[in-house]
Amino acid sequence: MVTGASGFTGQHLCALARKSGYEVVKVKSDLMDCSSLAAELILAKPDFLVHLAAISFVGSPDKSSFYSVNVIGTTNLLDVISKLPKTPYKVLLASSANIYGNCDISPISENMQPRPVNHYAASKYAMEQLSLTYSSRLPIVITRPFNYTGRGQHINFVIPKLVDHFSKKKSSISLGNIHVEREFNDVQMVCDLYLKLLKFGVPGEIYNICSSKTYSLDTVIGLLVKLTGHSLTVNIDPEFVRPNEVQRLCGDPRKINELVKQHSEILLNISLDETLKSMLDK
Repeated sequence: MVTGASGFTGQHLCALARKSGYEVVKVKSDLMDCSSLAAELILAKPDFLVHLAAISFVGSPDKSSFYSVNVIGTTNLLDVISKLPKTPYKVLLASSANIYGNCDISPISENMQPRPVNHYAASKYAMEQLSLTYSSRLPIVITRPFNYTGRGQHINFVIPKLVDHFSKKKSSISLGNIHVEREFNDVQMVCDLYLKLLKFGVPGEIYNICSSKTYSLDTVIGLLVKLTGHSLTVNIDPEFVRPNEVQRLCGDPRKINELVKQHSEILLNISLDETLKSMLDK
């Protein structure tokens, strides 16, 4: 079962899961409707559950929704799962690398103390902490994905916005700080690791989903110029410059890489060039 199955990550995960031999059931109930949620899960009897449903756009103006959906909604879901007649083999919760905030050490390992600097990150960290109260009853694995992108991501996010402007040959674009550094991994890589964690992830553990390869937006723009042969003017709009902006977000992938290697699995490696090409070719 997958919550948030119709979202960006959910669509890719469901497709990859079916291709891998899973029967996929999409959770349709509102996470605030516990009775409907319980009836749906009891009927489905899930072997595995992946929780992706969230308010994930950091710049969302509705601050309260971060906590109602990401924290209370997740708590409702875990409460329902904990009361099922049959406990799933694995429950995967998608948190976020945003919870690390601005770290002095890079790349960031799972042992780094979280220091969230925005409501999205704070809500995800609160979700993690509350999920610990279910760890004795449920086989929970928590993931902290670093930035990723791909076909189908909403234009509110910076990479799809850039791709859209280049594909339409627009003359200019308004952005925030183009010198911040992020990993821009491919959504397919992320979903592939989620499925591997359903099989091999250790309950109670937290895993960074990352590659340790970072890019500034300035570099991404350069790649798009090279791929399209088109140039545009970049306007820095103060409205898009976030307060307490995380300057560099780079993850340490050793823990997840070692798990993949331990089980003789192959790590999916997709370059940013390949990701951008697939988005331009949509």
